[in-house]
Formats: sequence, structure tokens, C-alpha cells
Amino acid sequence: MAEMNQTPSSERVHIGVFGRRNAGKSSLVNALTGQEISVVSPVAGTTTDPVSKAMEILPIGPVLIIDTPGIDDEGELGEMRVRTTMRILNKCDGALLVVDAARGFSTSDRETLELIKRRGIPVITVFNKSDVASARDAECDVYVSAATGEGVEKLRELMAKRFKASSEEKRIIGDRLSAGDTVVLVTPIDASAPKGRLILPQVQTIRDILDSHAMVYTVQPEELPSALANLKTPPRAVIVDSQVFGKVKDTVPEEIPLCSFSILMAAYKGILAGAVEGVAAIEKLRDGANILVSEGCTHHRQCEDIGTVKIPAMIRRHTGKSDLNFHFTSGGGFPESLDGYDLVIHCGGCMLNEREMRYRGKCAADEGVPFTNYGIALAYMNGILKRSLSFFPELLEKLK
Repeated sequence: MAEMNQTPSSERVHIGVFGRRNAGKSSLVNALTGQEISVVSPVAGTTTDPVSKAMEILPIGPVLIIDTPGIDDEGELGEMRVRTTMRILNKCDGALLVVDAARGFSTSDRETLELIKRRGIPVITVFNKSDVASARDAECDVYVSAATGEGVEKLRELMAKRFKASSEEKRIIGDRLSAGDTVVLVTPIDASAPKGRLILPQVQTIRDILDSHAMVYTVQPEELPSALANLKTPPRAVIVDSQVFGKVKDTVPEEIPLCSFSILMAAYKGILAGAVEGVAAIEKLRDGANILVSEGCTHHRQCEDIGTVKIPAMIRRHTGKSDLNFHFTSGGGFPESLDGYDLVIHCGGCMLNEREMRYRGKCAADEGVPFTNYGIALAYMNGILKRSLSFFPELLEKLK
């Protein structure tokens, strides 16, 4: 039961731990968390893959500590590990650069520090192994000894100050509601629905509505007409799973805002404006075009999977182009280069934090590749894009 009530990883402040091999990164992670999370060994390069641990650091709140392989790893496999380490930066809200206090700053340490700073990520330079260091370095933010525990509490305090969570509380839908409003949620229970539970965006939306002292009416698509008829007053909004836009758009009266979980998540993750701008690229697709469909989770795909089956089929029908090439990524996988792609269609990103979603959108923008998301694409192809954006009047102005 405790696991069900944990803050999702995507809602935690992500803090990456970077540094050379044998700088004591894994030992420091274990000292910070108070658990043997990472394997520790005097052999350089013991950590081969990122290791994550969820914990609480007050006053930041829920955080995710990510232990990474050494930035100076060698050989072909080492280069792959270094690339993986650098990709971790894409999702970091804060970074710890761990330096062996006995060896001091190296060229790779300085290069990593500059890379972190260029990406605008708050960073703390941690000199580890203070128990065996004979001198102090002015470039160090805090000296610690993961072996003895010296300085670890001071590091936690510094992290709480420097990696402070945003003071602006982001809402999924609650800031658009008033106490006493009713919101109807349409959540299909089909082969793709997880057994015995709702998907994360649905759960988060329900919680956000309740936090606004509004009321939730949750139904399946076939029950929507009865639900609307049973309400004495029209609901403030109807929020649906994007894939049923076509089924319900004529059922919901025009005067009632109609939106989707995916569109709300795009706004919540900071990519909605770019997604609205990028969706028009669907009309420009030519035979042979390459389309990347990317998901942030790694769920088991069903025969009617929305990303790999339904969206490609709908794009082919909408464009009349049968010779389109669809490519798919999931989880943490995302191409280092988008060269050769004509369009990127991303899921709502509920399993990714805001920084990573913004990074993926920026990668596309930097390479001139249109970037949109599931909800926006499906609303567009169902002819209800403007209607689905009624909660976002500033974006409607751009569509005129």
C-alpha cells in the first residue's frame, strides 16, 4: 500500500551524481540515502548503468538521486556509458559533481562542470574523501567523507538550498476550476487499460480536481450520454482519453469544454505551445516521410496500441499516404539526433519529468523537426483542435 502512495518519479526533483571513476560517487549516494543502493568497489568503473533512489530531502521534498557511471570511462563500452551519463543530464533538475579530494580537479571534471552550467542546471561541487585529503580547494562547495559521514549532513543542507523546488505550484487542471465544479472524466477500460488500476495521468487529474474541492464523475465512453443527462447542471469540462475523441465529440455539447488527459499533460510538462505549432506538419507529410513516435513509458504493447497501431493508421487515413515510415522509441530512449525525421509525435510524458520533456521538444526545435503530442495530433485529425484547446485561450489566438 505504501508503494501506491509514493510520489511518482516524474514528480520528483531529479538530482544526478557525476564524476570520474572511483571518485566515490556510489559511496556518496549510499551515505546520502542511508542505504546500500549502489555497489561500491575499489575497482574503477564498478557502476556500469545509472542507479536511481527515491528519497525525501527537506525542504525540497521528494527527490530522485541518480548515480551515474564515470565520466572518464574508457574503451568502446566505456564511451557508451559516458553517453548514457550525459543523457542523464537531460532530466536533471540539479547535479552533484563529485571530485576525489586527494586528486583534485581534472580536465574531465572541469569539462563536465562547464557542460552542467551551460545547460542551466544548478550544481554543487563535492570533494569526497576529505578524511584522506591534506589540502582544501577554493573551488569546492563542500568537503565530505562518504566513509566516515563527515560533511554529509552539510551537503544535504546545501542541496536543500540550491535545488529548491519551484515555488510556483503547477496544476494539471485545478487552476481552471472553482469549488463545486463538476468534471466528467471519460476513461476507457479496454485491452490496453492496466488491470485493476487507472493510468497515472487519470489518477493525477482526479487528485488535482479533488484538491480544488471540485467533483469528479468518471465513466467509460458508452456511459457518457447517460452521465451528461443525469447531471442537473452542465459540467465545467469533459476530459477524455485522446483515442476516444472521435467517439465522444458529437456527444458533448459545443458549449462544454472538451479536452484530453494527453493535452493537459502537455501543458503540465511545458510542451503544449510547441505541440500545437508542430501538428500542422501532418498536412505536409509526403510518401517516404519518417515519423518518430516516442513514449516515455515501457508498457506491454497490445494489438490496438495507441502509439504503434492507432496513430500510424489514423495518419495514413488522414493524409492518404500509405508509404510512411514510422519509427518508435519508449522509456528513456530518444535519438541523439533527429536528422532524417519529418515529424515527432510524443506521448503526454507522464513518466518523464518536465525538464526531460522540454529537452526533447528543444532537440526537435533546434534541428527544425516539427514536434507534437498524441492528444494534439488526435484532436487535429478529428477536426476539433480549437475546441480541445478551450482551456488555453492564449494558444487559440495563435490558431486564428
